Amino acid sequence: MTVLSHPVQPILARTRQQLLPVLGAAIDRLDGPLRLMCGYQLGLLELDGSATGRLDGKLLRPAFTLLCADATGARSADVLPAAAAVELLHNACLVHDDVMDGDLLRRHRPTVWAHFGTGEAILAGDALIGLAFEVLAEHEHPAARAALRQLAVTLRLLGHGQERDLRASAKSEVSVADCLATFAGKTGSLFGCACRFGALYGPSGAEAERFDRFGTELGIAFQLADDLLDIWGDTAVTGKPASDLRTRRKSAPVVYAMAASPELRDRYAADTEFDEAATARVIALIEGTGARAWTEGEAGARTRAAWQEIDGLPLDPVARGELSQLAAAILDAG
Repeated sequence: MTVLSHPVQPILARTRQQLLPVLGAAIDRLDGPLRLMCGYQLGLLELDGSATGRLDGKLLRPAFTLLCADATGARSADVLPAAAAVELLHNACLVHDDVMDGDLLRRHRPTVWAHFGTGEAILAGDALIGLAFEVLAEHEHPAARAALRQLAVTLRLLGHGQERDLRASAKSEVSVADCLATFAGKTGSLFGCACRFGALYGPSGAEAERFDRFGTELGIAFQLADDLLDIWGDTAVTGKPASDLRTRRKSAPVVYAMAASPELRDRYAADTEFDEAATARVIALIEGTGARAWTEGEAGARTRAAWQEIDGLPLDPVARGELSQLAAAILDAG
């Protein structure tokens, strides 16, 4: 989980304030255990069902939606349902991912499946997907139909990306190209959708495709930075154990390093668990191949490619400056 720097906290706090009533109203459409599980995932509810008055998570994706809207002249009231839909779909993916990965903690708390059960968590994720479409469809706007279609496309791309990720974990060899393609689907597609929505609800919507490519490249950069954090980050800060190595997940640094290190390939292929000493050895092997530097460099290259997509557009200067801050924070956290 990437930890974002202080300069962007006002941007995220503003996003949180705008989305809190919208997401709260969405969750209130549910009842019983589904309402509790979905509200708990978003941070709106405690396990006993009491309201927290807050939203958990960074709200990074909807922040990009709202900033892209500001940059292109869209009205905040018009784009808020789209920003909420993005966050609902993101949390649905988190609930399902935690089930598939077996992760017990997220945001310093037990994951939905770990507390409520696997079947219940799958249903909660499905409910969040349904709410995303419902919230987006109810707002009458000329861009609504295109937005609904894009949300459906994004859900399909997310599924392809997650399937590639699961398949990669079972394969003995995964290429860097395979890894980046997985990132484009699993992470880049939702970032792309978030940024597209901001432009789509603008006066013309003509720049939506360029903003989609902008967001997709940033999403890949975000995932690369997140992979770095999982290996070299501070668990006390992230709220999620650095489990990539112990579960032998083939993250970007690992995939790059395995191509150059027979010992790393052998260790990943073995059945023995990674204790503290073995984990330290694996990290040393990864660093010895230059994988950390490559991952940092690739994240930077993806960020530069993102900005090339929207260079030259007549954007609001204040919003563009905040977009730049948020994009930089993605890399700084890694």
